[in-house]
Amino acid sequence: MKNLTGNVVGPIPIVPPVMHIKTPTAVKAIYMTSCIASAPSLRSKLVDLAVQTEINSLVIDIKDYSGTVSIPSNDKTIQTDAKVGCKDPDIKDFILSLHQKGIYVIGRITVFQDPYYSKLHPELAVKKASDGSVWKDYKGLSFIDVGAKPYWDYIIKIGKQAIALGFDELNFDYIRFPSDGNMKDISYSWAGDTEKKEALKLFFDYLRKGLGDDTVISADLFGMTATNTDDLNIGQYLEYALEYFDYVAPMVYPSHFPPTWHGYENPADHPYDVVHYSMERAFERASTTPEKLRPWLQDFSLGAVYTADMVREQIKAVYDVGLTSWMLWNASNHYTAEALLKN
Repeated sequence: MKNLTGNVVGPIPIVPPVMHIKTPTAVKAIYMTSCIASAPSLRSKLVDLAVQTEINSLVIDIKDYSGTVSIPSNDKTIQTDAKVGCKDPDIKDFILSLHQKGIYVIGRITVFQDPYYSKLHPELAVKKASDGSVWKDYKGLSFIDVGAKPYWDYIIKIGKQAIALGFDELNFDYIRFPSDGNMKDISYSWAGDTEKKEALKLFFDYLRKGLGDDTVISADLFGMTATNTDDLNIGQYLEYALEYFDYVAPMVYPSHFPPTWHGYENPADHPYDVVHYSMERAFERASTTPEKLRPWLQDFSLGAVYTADMVREQIKAVYDVGLTSWMLWNASNHYTAEALLKN
């Protein structure tokens, strides 16, 4: 073959199309940070856990709490500072290897909590009412205004790039208004006076249409959205999420429920009861689509020392409600193998 200058060149390489795995009827997943995913020696331990046990899915960070986008892209508008956070340049090959093992791959995108993008585009950020500067929560983290439509396009662009790399599903977290900060000095210049749950519903609709019906998407919600019928003052309303997402994941970590909730002095001491009661209420509210429910469960010690039995009790509670899917969360990616059934 010759090019336009007459020089002989080699054959044009054929790039095989990216293949996707169909969503398992019962997703059983563990979470993996982008830092673990970027290190073959570390990620192999979690892959081995999936191969050896009932785990059939991995949730891997695409964009984390800092706003760092870890996946590669030729689009400079979705590249973040190379010196900050972990990058996964070989993620496409890693996903292919997971697919070859029959492992379903979910990409997690932290949405409105985004210190990086807030610094880059302060005009889109949640503001202080007092002086118009960028508002931050008590941890010093800033948020993008839920109503900032230009940012919606940014999120969709990241999602499409992830699907092109082989991710089977996109999981959206921090789809909410901020909460843990000085709420008396806060202003939403984009969302304005729109009711919070209605502002989020507009985003859900835009996201669904922008990614298309062929893209599998899921939403993470606060655990109390399963039982509360208000929006918890953060805009999260279970019925709206069920309308637009293929799967909805209430984070029903027992340790995250307040003291005396449902009569439990320390909810963390009651893993089965908390998960069962929460997901039973969610099941009832899901009406004709309870199969969309896929809760996050606790595999970390907070409020109580979590044993293998306590992790398994949560899984049993999910099954006893009539659901089949669940995901285990541990921010440090250390999971209790003894709680999982072996293959």
